[in-house]
Amino acid sequence: MRRLKMQTLDLPVVSSEPLASVLNILRLGIIGPGSFVGSNSRQFPLRVYGGQILAQAVVAAYATFANEYKGRQIHSLTSAFVRPGDVGTPTYFSVDDILDGNSFSTRSVKASQNGKTIFSARASFQEVQSGPEHCRAMPETVDPGQLESSAAFFSSLNTAPAQNMAMFNPVDLRHVDGPIWLRPQKHPQTRTQIWFRLRSPLPQQSSQLLHRAMLVYAADQFMLEPILRAHGLFWLNPRLSPATLNHSTWWHRDVNMSDWILADLSTPSAQGGRGLSIAEFFQNGTHIATMAQEGMVRVKDGPRQGASDTRHAGENRK
Repeated sequence: MRRLKMQTLDLPVVSSEPLASVLNILRLGIIGPGSFVGSNSRQFPLRVYGGQILAQAVVAAYATFANEYKGRQIHSLTSAFVRPGDVGTPTYFSVDDILDGNSFSTRSVKASQNGKTIFSARASFQEVQSGPEHCRAMPETVDPGQLESSAAFFSSLNTAPAQNMAMFNPVDLRHVDGPIWLRPQKHPQTRTQIWFRLRSPLPQQSSQLLHRAMLVYAADQFMLEPILRAHGLFWLNPRLSPATLNHSTWWHRDVNMSDWILADLSTPSAQGGRGLSIAEFFQNGTHIATMAQEGMVRVKDGPRQGASDTRHAGENRK
């Protein structure tokens, strides 16, 4: 019997990788009203990438809107990661319509695998409205053109983790204080700055919703970084076990993921194997979004590795 092709959400089609694969992941299959299914990114092969789930939740929530509410933009997302997800298992999304008021719409989103919840969120959307306006001034920083590209960095390393990032990460990251992929920062600090944008631009007709979804996709991979920098840790340390627990995003203004965005990050606290990071995002001098993320940051017992053997550690990390 011939199987009917599942209807999917309408998103732009691009040919350039790895952006094409990411958009395909966000192009959720439609099971029924408020019910969707999606595949998973191979960017991080050990478990489902949190930024992917966040972006899929944004897209799924908006897909439940009647035409009269389609002009509303997502302005906040509060979420919790309950269980780790399996990359090889489809992720199912169920969306409940909580409210469609005069100005705001609220949706509740749940992601599950094998009948168990792995993620839950509340998304709020608002009509475009006028009102009092102010924002924090963009902090001083260096030009991203003066910094090393993460895409070039990973492409230059002949290791499985590095090549995986080079092939599947659609985002170009540029660290103002230097990257901490393979070794810790020399002088621990609780603040850092990261420039980022998509390696390939989104089509010009892409919706603002897609740009905002791609912001959470991109940022989740570095939100915990100030905690690591504060404690002399680095991403490919085999003793490190990080994971997102809770994540909130507030979009203040329009986002353009095809152009450079500055993330100004800090960590006010870490304790009990958990840490909190705050990020403010700026584009063309304007404050466009704010994120807060609590993550698990555990360090297994064992001998500390020095800078001389961190490259070997990176070769054996996921």
